[in-house]
Amino acid sequence: MRTLVIGDIHGGLRALHQILQRAHVTPADKLIFLGDYVDGWSQSPQVIDLLIEMKTTHTIVCIRGNHDELLLEWLNDSKDNLLWYNHGGEATVTAYAKVDLETKKKHIEFLQSLENYHLDDDNRLFIHAGFTNMNGVAYEYFPKLFYWDRTLWETALALDPKMETTDLYYPKRFTLYKEIYIGHTPVSRINETIPVQKAGIWNVDTGAAFKGPLTILDVDTKEFWQSEPLNHLYFDEKGRN
Repeated sequence: MRTLVIGDIHGGLRALHQILQRAHVTPADKLIFLGDYVDGWSQSPQVIDLLIEMKTTHTIVCIRGNHDELLLEWLNDSKDNLLWYNHGGEATVTAYAKVDLETKKKHIEFLQSLENYHLDDDNRLFIHAGFTNMNGVAYEYFPKLFYWDRTLWETALALDPKMETTDLYYPKRFTLYKEIYIGHTPVSRINETIPVQKAGIWNVDTGAAFKGPLTILDVDTKEFWQSEPLNHLYFDEKGRN
């Protein structure tokens, strides 16, 4: 059985279909979605529909992203958030105007069921954004950081690659897990379009919300497959650009 991890989708259903086909995904594979299923492109409700359907046919783990939490607040509590609206939420609000009440209820249940993180039997951590507690995710004082934190990735980028893990100054939280897989902060910010590994942390958000592709990666072999850039698949939309 392969374990495949998928980066931030941001409403790009066409890209999700592409990578599932290109990676030849079957029900024998375990799929770990890193969150941010919504906000950006126009098919956020359809992405959630597909994930709900795949829960009945495949072994999948769905992690909570910050955009998923913002959508839940809007759907469940009618909580308006102008910042969210300007960062991809507008496309989601527009798309949900065509969604019936029964489907919205199913989507609320799905969003409430998302996991803050997943730790596999090989001590690999899958999390949307990061964590701050030096003793690990089980000790995190502020659970919202699981889907909002950027310090884990920023620290990994700033770390001297020559520094040994035994060094007195090496960040302890980087030594707790065999590997850490994240999304949340697009690698396009460092001018990359493929998964980037720094200090044992793999960033699989390849910028699908913007002009990058969506990525699926085999965590054992590190082979990966990508969609077309999302602005090509949705050429008549803005996404989060």
